[in-house]
Amino acid sequence: MPLNIILENGHGGMIKGVYQTAGKRSPVWPDGRQLFEGVFNRNIVNKLHKLCEFHAIDSTILVPEQTDISLAERCKRANKIYSTRKDSILISIHADAFNLESANGHTFFTSPGQTKSDKIAETLQREYANSLPEIRQRVDMRDGDHDKEANFYMLTQTNCPAVLIETGFMTNKSDCEFLFEEDRIVEALFNGILALRDELNKN
Repeated sequence: MPLNIILENGHGGMIKGVYQTAGKRSPVWPDGRQLFEGVFNRNIVNKLHKLCEFHAIDSTILVPEQTDISLAERCKRANKIYSTRKDSILISIHADAFNLESANGHTFFTSPGQTKSDKIAETLQREYANSLPEIRQRVDMRDGDHDKEANFYMLTQTNCPAVLIETGFMTNKSDCEFLFEEDRIVEALFNGILALRDELNKN
């Protein structure tokens, strides 16, 4: 069965050395490095898109611009794609943050209630966790699966199945060091996309 991955990179990027989104960045760590979430998100999405192309999996980068496109416009674009490609799945890439450095781990979110997104999130999270066993999983098993549920705009205002992934906490030194290893994250996420494709082909 065909599969089209809509890759959404949250927040803005960097234009002439100026980060386009207020906040949304790590502290400056002792080694001088700092992670800008929107830049990180774009790097992950661009690499995933190239892997999808190489493996003949259709994919679309939802926000190719460096500017911080509004959530309403992002959803409008995703819904336009879905109107002609009903095999589309939206994967929204983020890095998490909290005011306490102790917060750590990755989280997969879907909209509230049981939807098609839950099964997709379960596959993606399983492969992510298997690929990166040292990274803590933040889960909510009350409804029988690992994803957490939230009324995030990108999850509730898109018509296609959608999963928002917080890959780790950029405000946690250990997590952030891991986030700088972008290729490992890309591999873990792409393993999930391959698993989704394989599951669809079995049906």
